[in-house]
Amino acid sequence: MQAQRKDRSNPILALLRLIIAGTAAGVLAAAVALPAVGGAGMGAKSAVEALDLKPEELDEPPLPERTILQDANGKEIGRFYYENRQSVRLDQVAPIMRTALIAIEDFRFYQHGPIDVEGTTRALVKNFTTGGVTQGGSSITQQYVKQVLVNKAQTPEEQAAAIAPTVSRKLAELRYAMAIERKYTKDQILEKYLNIAYFGAGAHGIQAAAKRFFDKPASKLNLVEAATLAGAVQNPARTDPNVGPESRERLLQRRNIVLDRMLELKMITPQEAVEAKAKKLGYKDIEFPGGCEASRYPYFCLYVQYEILSNDEFGANPDERRKLLQRGGLTIKTTIDPKMQAAAEKAIKKYVSTKDKPVAAQAMVVPGTGEIKAMAASRKFGGSKKKNEMSYNIVADAAHGGGTGFQQGSTAKVYTLAAALEDGMKYGDGFPSPAGYKADGYSAFKNCKGQNVGDPSHTVRNSSESSAGFKTLESGTWGSVNTFFIKLQEKVGLCDVVKMAKKLGVKRSDGQKLSEVETFTLGVNEVDPVTIASSYAVFGARGKYCKPLAITEITNRDGKAKQYKPKCSQVLEEEIADAVNGILSGVFTKGTMTEVGGIGRDAAGKTGTTDNYMSAWFAGYTPNLASAVSLGDPRGASGHRLTSITIGGRYYSQVFGASISGRIWKDSMISALKGIEPVEFTPVDRSRFGGCTENCAPKPKKKKDEDGPRDPFDIFDPPGNGDGPPDRGPGDGPGGGDGRGNDFGDGRADVGPLFPGG
Repeated sequence: MQAQRKDRSNPILALLRLIIAGTAAGVLAAAVALPAVGGAGMGAKSAVEALDLKPEELDEPPLPERTILQDANGKEIGRFYYENRQSVRLDQVAPIMRTALIAIEDFRFYQHGPIDVEGTTRALVKNFTTGGVTQGGSSITQQYVKQVLVNKAQTPEEQAAAIAPTVSRKLAELRYAMAIERKYTKDQILEKYLNIAYFGAGAHGIQAAAKRFFDKPASKLNLVEAATLAGAVQNPARTDPNVGPESRERLLQRRNIVLDRMLELKMITPQEAVEAKAKKLGYKDIEFPGGCEASRYPYFCLYVQYEILSNDEFGANPDERRKLLQRGGLTIKTTIDPKMQAAAEKAIKKYVSTKDKPVAAQAMVVPGTGEIKAMAASRKFGGSKKKNEMSYNIVADAAHGGGTGFQQGSTAKVYTLAAALEDGMKYGDGFPSPAGYKADGYSAFKNCKGQNVGDPSHTVRNSSESSAGFKTLESGTWGSVNTFFIKLQEKVGLCDVVKMAKKLGVKRSDGQKLSEVETFTLGVNEVDPVTIASSYAVFGARGKYCKPLAITEITNRDGKAKQYKPKCSQVLEEEIADAVNGILSGVFTKGTMTEVGGIGRDAAGKTGTTDNYMSAWFAGYTPNLASAVSLGDPRGASGHRLTSITIGGRYYSQVFGASISGRIWKDSMISALKGIEPVEFTPVDRSRFGGCTENCAPKPKKKKDEDGPRDPFDIFDPPGNGDGPPDRGPGDGPGGGDGRGNDFGDGRADVGPLFPGG
């Protein structure tokens, strides 16, 4: 009774208690306390003055907006969001939607101030007498304020405080509402409310709700749809159509209440109301899943996601960057090309099954720009072990959501070749390459710190002793001769080879420093397809290295766009790159890809099989496109080797670089480049790189070789060297350390337990 007497002297406080309590006692108290509200008694203005209510500015952070990921053609390929929302202007919302919302939530919205005392009282009495909640009790302005406070809350405690049923919270809400009414027009307030309101089913804002519920933009909503969404905002948890049949029935009832209210206010005709209420709910349940798992290109999506999360250009710390990605309302245009992506996916699927434990992964990169055009893998992305899915980005490095990668194998030999050419060696230069090589001492190889890293205790071997002989830059590369490249690295200098690899963008997938060891040239470092494709693209771009590029443009929520250009630098003389191209082109006709063949246009590349068949690679390029394909078992390559294994339904005794990776590369590149005008390699400067210097091959003996035919891959190999018959398979070839007749791959690895072969 004492509380009621106090309320009689303070009408607004009584109204607040009524709003908060919503009980029969509250309604009766308000009826006593407010006998003349809207009449001759105390007016709203004097009541506000009695409570000493003054406008208080409300901090309105930008609404969380979904970020859209687009391919190179501007088509959506994924989205990130904390709340699925796309803000729209008021003129982009159907007029009937605005009408329906105002009818049920605040029919005097355009007539009253921050609080509608008369309308609120009438709504509360109506709700009490009908035994339910049919009309809103707070103005749209007040509801907007509450939604802002809820969105600002960072913790569960702050969220609870934003909706706490207390007089102090309601008074604060009124102060904010007074400031909002001064700051904005009614149309602006309505627009803000429509964009911030939650409608259920994960849809935040009217545009997301229209698409989620009815698969159309907010501008196309009709009467039935508008009434449905207007009814959903009051208690979206109870009317969420995804919860179940009961919730859908409550939403249908709520829609009909809105229609009745619109009829009562003469906003629609009786016939329109009858026809609308006869319609079914019409909920279409259009999903808009977020995150990379739902993306068309999940591995590329992960790359973009990590590119933003790790770049301080997008925020001072990872938390800020994640908020920008999930809430910033960005439109991110990327480099991914649907045609090239489809080519990679199709080729991988042809040779490797999603059920296989070994995984094939491929990246395609444009020489001269670094644009990533495709990122594909044989396994589907996801967290289900039962479905053999992968939960990390096997195509990229750890910095972009990847793992530790696979040993590079003989695809690393190209860096030693480039260093030798840069050092002044010519195509015909070479030296005898024995079946086995052992360093003379620890000082035979020095890392870039000047430390001795030679290993005189280990013998590097080729595929067999029959592969010995004099090898040149050409024949040694075509045959992928291990002992030749170890000796070539010794001559050029390990540090110079390491520096060459670094200039071409080579780095370990796990982010650690490159291992600068004797067998560096044989590919002991674990790498990823994006990195290797980018390094090989340097040769296709005539010595220009470009950092891998996935994002070309980002448009913010305000429509301001920023372009991202390629970051390139000339790291190698054009003529040296041309010389590398000239040798690597022969891999398809005279080397380890002979059986597989080329792609019908100028192309160059290198196979790679690691020691003990732990992984298999092929990396190659044209002036238009570079690509690298890896194959390995992510469970642990050393414990799960590519021997005596069935992959893609086909049995392999050993898997070499050309067995699967080379074939995937060929098929995918032919399809990816279809319709693109071929570009030829620049001819090699023979005056600079032709012939030999002091490292010339010995002149061939005139006497007929009685030990067997000469090595067809080595025109400088003297007869009688015991090479034996030529390789009849697509392996790395005689003397290559990984070729043997009639195989289906690029040969056998060297015998050493830790060191890759061809």
